[in-house]
Amino acid sequence: MKNVFIMLFVCLSLSAAAQNSALEYIEKYRDVAIQHMNEQGVPASVILAISMHESANGKSKIAKHLNNHFGMKGKNSSKELKSSYRGYESVSESYFDFIGAMKRNKSFRALFSKYSNYDYYNWVLGIQHGGYAASELWGTKVLAIIKQYRLYELDNKPENYTKTPPSFINFAEDSGSEKAEVLIYKVKKGDTLSMIAKKFGTSLKNLISKNSLITSKLSIGQKLLL
Repeated sequence: MKNVFIMLFVCLSLSAAAQNSALEYIEKYRDVAIQHMNEQGVPASVILAISMHESANGKSKIAKHLNNHFGMKGKNSSKELKSSYRGYESVSESYFDFIGAMKRNKSFRALFSKYSNYDYYNWVLGIQHGGYAASELWGTKVLAIIKQYRLYELDNKPENYTKTPPSFINFAEDSGSEKAEVLIYKVKKGDTLSMIAKKFGTSLKNLISKNSLITSKLSIGQKLLL
């Protein structure tokens, strides 16, 4: 029983440390993210959440030694760390290069004209579907960071803005010894499979296959795997 309490204490301590690390990162770089949002058009919430996820809240080796918070590949002149990752003079330069890389890549370029700098949900989905990360859970994790730390409050929303992101539910399913997050969409009145596929950047064939559908008819409240 004593060992159980020790393990519980360690887990709680690690969780609290991670929470503090995230809050410190936000406090330190929020103004940098807002500046780049105002200048480049990418929501500050998206910039911060991705950098937090990719750099382990600024604690990764390349973040510490190279000011690289997005895992960008390239040359560096660091004597402390031999790496194929690009080195920057400042964290702000790392942010700037990440956004610039998206503008130069045709897979992401359209996002700048398609989505506003407060539509964080579609920005994250667009970056996910553009192939930024290999993991299918990447977008879900980045969105979770935005929601957990209310980063969307940093975005440039109009005063009368009331629109909410499309409904989705994150839950964990047992997969052996691991937990796997799954993205679920809850069907609303007026939804069609075609509309849902377009909204989430997927295909009808993919939706039908993932949900073992034999008809395209949907019911309000029905949950679909994306």
